[in-house]
Amino acid sequence: MSNEPIRNHDAGAHGAFEHQDLGSRGIVYSLIGLILFVGVICGIVFGVYHVLDSFSHANQTTMSPMIAPEADTRAVTDKDTEVFPQPRLEKNERTELREFIENEDRQLATYNWVDKDKGIVQVPIDHAMDLIVKRGLPVRPQVNGQEQPKKEGSSAQ
Repeated sequence: MSNEPIRNHDAGAHGAFEHQDLGSRGIVYSLIGLILFVGVICGIVFGVYHVLDSFSHANQTTMSPMIAPEADTRAVTDKDTEVFPQPRLEKNERTELREFIENEDRQLATYNWVDKDKGIVQVPIDHAMDLIVKRGLPVRPQVNGQEQPKKEGSSAQ
């Protein structure tokens, strides 16, 4: 046996590795094919949309200007309320919502007693914001740099 290294002569004339880079022609043709395929699909979808749209417009019945507009389907009559099962939560959502918003706005803009015995008053929200700016928010008193622990049974005011 000899100590001579074994050389692989089966690699051919180019040696043991590829001496040629990958050609860019295949990648370019693939991208062009992909762009053409997407373009054809977009054209088909666009064409089908226009065919269906024109069919819809051609088969749509024309409204006579003499026909009155349809009635509001959200308004419920007394006859309809007998047909609906219980619970009947709303009779007319538009007027009920308008009344609710007006009531909320009225509460936010008026003075009122919350608890007359304790002297708690409801003030308009604009005035309440001005009072907070002037007086600041209430804070708990601190003892020696630490917050005072809350006693059990006492309520926050």
